[in-house]
Amino acid sequence: MMTFEELRVVVVVYTTAILPIIILFNLYLKGQLSSSILKIYFTTFIFCALGWELWFTYGVYGGDPVDLRRSDVLNQFIPKHINWLMNSLADAGTISLGGIILTGKLMGSDRTVFNQWNAGAFLILLAWCIGQNIFVEMFLYFDQLSIGKDLSWAPLAPTGPWINPVLFQFDDRTITLHGQIPWLLMTPILYKITMYFQSEELDR
Repeated sequence: MMTFEELRVVVVVYTTAILPIIILFNLYLKGQLSSSILKIYFTTFIFCALGWELWFTYGVYGGDPVDLRRSDVLNQFIPKHINWLMNSLADAGTISLGGIILTGKLMGSDRTVFNQWNAGAFLILLAWCIGQNIFVEMFLYFDQLSIGKDLSWAPLAPTGPWINPVLFQFDDRTITLHGQIPWLLMTPILYKITMYFQSEELDR
């Protein structure tokens, strides 16, 4: 029988992956979807999928595959072979696009703040990306990322499971270096991607 924690994981995973697609499709039908947003979405999806999600899901090098790190119920409702896809869609939509929108709103200039380098905007985006990742590791995937369940080495997680100190602990839940590295490295990439496609759109 599914526990409340497992139900929460299933709902969050599918909602954060699918809802941005619905929103983007609705904007497209209304003619309100800019080409830069669509390009940012697809590009970040590729970076996240190839950067770490595929590696973490299959335990490619030095890690445990996801089906060995979580319960049978979660394996049934989020099959291993779509786990990386759902996570990458959420990374690209909810986290990346959500972070860009949030940063623009907080800076009072929507997405125009990404027309050129802005340290304040970068720090907001970094705080969002790292903050959500800490939340995920602590409250959503804590059982899959606990001590003794190793994540694979990945291009955007180069420390691997071999250099993985515990950064801090909350009750029995831990935040580790290896779990945080992907978004630490992805944030400047995301900022650069956004600047590139924004400038490309403005040059037309």
